[in-house]
Amino acid sequence: MYEYIAGTLEEITPTDAIVEACGVGYDLIISLSTFSQLQGQQGKPVKLYTCHLVREDDESLYGFADKTERAVFQQLISVSGVGPGSARMILSAMTADEVKQAVLSNDVNKFKSVKGIGLKTAQRVILDLKDKIGKSSDAFSFEAAAGPSSAVREEALSALTLLGFSKPAVEKTLDKLLNENPSISLEDLIKRALKQL
Repeated sequence: MYEYIAGTLEEITPTDAIVEACGVGYDLIISLSTFSQLQGQQGKPVKLYTCHLVREDDESLYGFADKTERAVFQQLISVSGVGPGSARMILSAMTADEVKQAVLSNDVNKFKSVKGIGLKTAQRVILDLKDKIGKSSDAFSFEAAAGPSSAVREEALSALTLLGFSKPAVEKTLDKLLNENPSISLEDLIKRALKQL
């Protein structure tokens, strides 16, 4: 919904940044990584990439210093059992590149060292994200998550779960279909997923 917010950094804490843009103060939830990049910028112009999450009883706006961190966050919250709070904790403990390396090297202990992440969740993160990360060490293919297929995936996920299918089964099917055809339309994606669910 919101790609980024550019404005003046009014306040900052290790967990929140308040950015004023066009007379509106946006309270963005941030990771320690973004906090360290914003330190000393109070009163100056900043640009934070955003992820707007709406739940039944909550609406939150997360802010990121760059698109890569946001893409990693979006991939992490796509893992069953990893909520936005846990994803933020992971990104506060590790950089985006460290998350990639931990996934590629099956480093369960790296994820377990993050507060609130147990063995099963750590294993699930590695299992779910391994296929989504490029094998090249220079290219961070989490960037792909921020593209159009991410929005299509979210809309299809929402539609199929509203139809009564279980979220983990839907996510697995959608990821498989999107890996086979990243430019698939929303309508085709839903139709194909219905045949496989």
